[in-house]
Amino acid sequence: MRALFLGFLLLAAAPALAADKHVGGNTDVRTILAFKAADAAVKKVLPEDWELDVATTGPAKDVNLRLTFIDRLSAQDADGKALPQFRNVTLTVPAKKKGSETRGTMLFLVYTSGGSGGPYGVSVHADTKTERKVAIDPAGTASVEEAWQFQAPDGNSIQLQIQYSRGAPAPAKAESLLYSAVKPGFYRIYRYEQSADEVRGAGFDRVQKVVFKASGPKLAPLFDGSEQLIGVTSVNWYTRQTYLPGS
Repeated sequence: MRALFLGFLLLAAAPALAADKHVGGNTDVRTILAFKAADAAVKKVLPEDWELDVATTGPAKDVNLRLTFIDRLSAQDADGKALPQFRNVTLTVPAKKKGSETRGTMLFLVYTSGGSGGPYGVSVHADTKTERKVAIDPAGTASVEEAWQFQAPDGNSIQLQIQYSRGAPAPAKAESLLYSAVKPGFYRIYRYEQSADEVRGAGFDRVQKVVFKASGPKLAPLFDGSEQLIGVTSVNWYTRQTYLPGS
């Protein structure tokens, strides 16, 4: 009994594990392009002790690079205070730390209508332009047209024009970890819900038109003409809560 009591005291005296810290939330509309680019070029954006973690089966098979075009509808800090609404395009890589089971998504570049730096240290301000048009015919068939443009002062630019017909979106609820390529010890936890419509994938394609251009010293090695656009996903709504990991 005495040993049990001492054990209880030791447990009570030990510091409690800190819970994940809530830092804010946001609601977006998103369009995601999934590419198979040259492995050699993609590997160069990863930190030294990280490697590609590319899926060999399923919808993400062979995808080693994603661009996510984000129209932020609303954002709040941890206290619920409204934050500015930005347009972003993020460039990410599926990655794994060498010699461990640590894995997640590596963020290596963001072009944004907001400021440079950002929490991951990879954001670059860019002049942005976004257009979205939805046409629904009498039969209820919806056709969507989007145009995105990011022009950064560093000489890099991204343009996307896409048209597709809507399908039945799939609701999902999940958690993901996003790491920084310039400070890979830093990551944030995203707990999100979304309604996603995969409009191009293995064996199907509802994309009627797509024009994608990426140029400049940072982007040209990744988009040298050999890249393949494997998948396109339209996320009609995406809402998440963001956390920093507890200790």
